[in-house]
Amino acid sequence: MSETAAVSVAVCQFAPTASRSDNRERIAALTADAAARGAKLIVFPEYSSYFVDPMDATLAANAEELDGEFVAALTALAADYAVVIVAGLAERAADGERVRNTVVAVRGDGILAVYRKEHLYDAFGQTESDWVEPGDPGEPATFVLGGLRFGLMTCYDLRFPELARTLVDAGADVLVVPAEWVRGPLKEHHWTTLLAARAIENTVYVVAADHPTPIGVGHSQVVDPQGVVLAGVGTGEGIAVAALERAAIDRVRAVNPSLRVRRYAVVPR
Repeated sequence: MSETAAVSVAVCQFAPTASRSDNRERIAALTADAAARGAKLIVFPEYSSYFVDPMDATLAANAEELDGEFVAALTALAADYAVVIVAGLAERAADGERVRNTVVAVRGDGILAVYRKEHLYDAFGQTESDWVEPGDPGEPATFVLGGLRFGLMTCYDLRFPELARTLVDAGADVLVVPAEWVRGPLKEHHWTTLLAARAIENTVYVVAADHPTPIGVGHSQVVDPQGVVLAGVGTGEGIAVAALERAAIDRVRAVNPSLRVRRYAVVPR
């Protein structure tokens, strides 16, 4: 693929369950469908390997290593369909009691990037930190496909514009956001507004995959650098596909050079 070619991306909205094998089978079917529709990057939600609501001790019992069967299955699918796959998993943590909320990007020849969620969902009556170990701020997790650089973040991270900006400062043209955006009053409004905001303020694409209702809000989307939804899913399971173009980013930044004229930098603490 040339550096000027469009990159076709798919967001796959599905509901992971407490059956790891069922989740892998569902991901395989959705990958086949998305690849048949031309997608070269296929994005799945947070906790795609295993999910229970409410969270409990089974999360740690079903956590995997990065060289475990979930990532191996993703890598095999990526090889079979010549795509890159991004998905969230419960990764085994050092203490064996909590997990890491991890997102991996894999190609047929292995892992391209790993991101461990930094901002845990201790909000709106939830305490993700009871079960999950936070990731440490470090080198931004990015990978390149088709001449575009993609940066990884997860769900609640969307509420922290500094993390998105660190990815853009590392060269990201696209923010990839696997999520389990929990339903609640105004939560759908927050989700769609924040996706658009991260796109507009950074003049980048945003590609976000959520769980469907009734636990998530759904509305997985591909958003362009002006905050316009190019493709999306409703509240049920489904796939949305859109093309990302370097030229679109360049056009927006020529008119709105907000990254170039800003006066502040982001420093982790």
